[in-house]
Amino acid sequence: MRSLTCLYTSCVPVGTGALCAVPAGLYCSIRPEDSIGSFMAFLLETIRLGLSNLRLRMLRSVLTALGIIFGVAAVIIMSSLGEGSKRQALAQIERLGARNIIARSQKPPETQNQQGQQQRSWLSRFGMTRDDLAVVVENFPHAAAIVPLKDVGGQILRNEKRRTSQAFGTTPALQRVANLRMERGRYLTQTDMDGKEMVAVIGAEIAKQFFPLEDPVGQTLRIDSRTFTVIGVLAPVGLAGGAGAALIGRDLNLDVHVPLTSAREAFGDLVVRSASGSSQANEVQVSEIYLAMKDREDVMNASHLLRRIMSLRHPGMADVSLIVPYELLENAKKTQMTFNLVFGAVAGISLLVGGIGIMNIMLASVTERTREIGVRRAIGATRKHILWQFLVETSVLSAIGGILGVALGVGGSLLVGWGVAKLPNAPVIGSWFPSDVNLPTHVTVWSILLSFAVATITGLVFGLYPARKASMQDPIVALRHD
Repeated sequence: MRSLTCLYTSCVPVGTGALCAVPAGLYCSIRPEDSIGSFMAFLLETIRLGLSNLRLRMLRSVLTALGIIFGVAAVIIMSSLGEGSKRQALAQIERLGARNIIARSQKPPETQNQQGQQQRSWLSRFGMTRDDLAVVVENFPHAAAIVPLKDVGGQILRNEKRRTSQAFGTTPALQRVANLRMERGRYLTQTDMDGKEMVAVIGAEIAKQFFPLEDPVGQTLRIDSRTFTVIGVLAPVGLAGGAGAALIGRDLNLDVHVPLTSAREAFGDLVVRSASGSSQANEVQVSEIYLAMKDREDVMNASHLLRRIMSLRHPGMADVSLIVPYELLENAKKTQMTFNLVFGAVAGISLLVGGIGIMNIMLASVTERTREIGVRRAIGATRKHILWQFLVETSVLSAIGGILGVALGVGGSLLVGWGVAKLPNAPVIGSWFPSDVNLPTHVTVWSILLSFAVATITGLVFGLYPARKASMQDPIVALRHD
């Protein structure tokens, strides 16, 4: 039966075997049945010796570990920035409704005559019709909701204030489908629809511009010559001026919603708007259709079907466009995954540099401790013991560096997220930043575990060659080394 050699100061006899006790530096053999406990004791003693050697060369150990520390911190901070940006972008897209498909009427490009001059007319007819809406309703019987929007009015007015209209006739279901929240008052109801009530729900920015010093609820405003009573104010939508506004083509905070039945009766299908001293009339029956599916998994198939329907009824889809937030959501995830890989590769270079630094220092340590290696071999240490000793030293060094790097990375991520939001209020440089500037961060568990694991593995890999070189030293030659 083979025996296991371990490192101890003294061996106290126990029965026919030996119990190794009081760590320091002598080797003895024990029975196989004691091997597990003895191996653990040997490992703990080797770790203690490794820590002692690192503590004796404290400054060099700290400088060696800096590469690992900054590498791990860089991985965590980079991944937290990427994850924070991804979550912000996905939250913006989610607000559009990940189960929604938006079909929108759009003005086609100006046609050209044979001389290449653009043909312009005062009246333009384009976009979706009520027949299109009926076809959509017929082909999607299992949809959670199908909500039409109709663009109405040229201007919104109150006293001397006015602005270009962004008013829509719609149904009460839009609140649920578009994830709209009320700040005060109420949204449209079926009673408003049935009675063709002249009521309106306004966006947060409209409320701020037209009713800066009073509660809008109960007040009136005009859309062209028609007067509407404000019954509710929408909560501010974070998409305003951001990625979401670009996706849907307008700032939702400037919307005004009126009952669809009232819009058709009061305005018809003709919308006349004036700009730069000229007028332009558009005749559009349905401006937008929100198609809400019950399950997110059905969105892509439904979007393909809707696109086919619209392409058949509007060849080339020159006057109709589709917005699929879920599709944008998936694209955003893929794009962010690419960024995470790039960030990880850049941060991984720091770990590589740290590993090279560890190998360089350990090779120098082997040369410095050649005589020590010879003494250990002379009193019974095997090559395996020397190999383990140097491997433990590099592993402990990289593990401690990994722990410090994790602490620095998590702290740095939190500091970045908090500090950037404070920049607009900072003295001197505060004016350089917009008031809503932010750099969201989100520390993920996988980044901590991955960076720490890579740091530890880096220490093992780059410490293997110096450890092997130390273990292969000839004891006689090592003892003669000065």
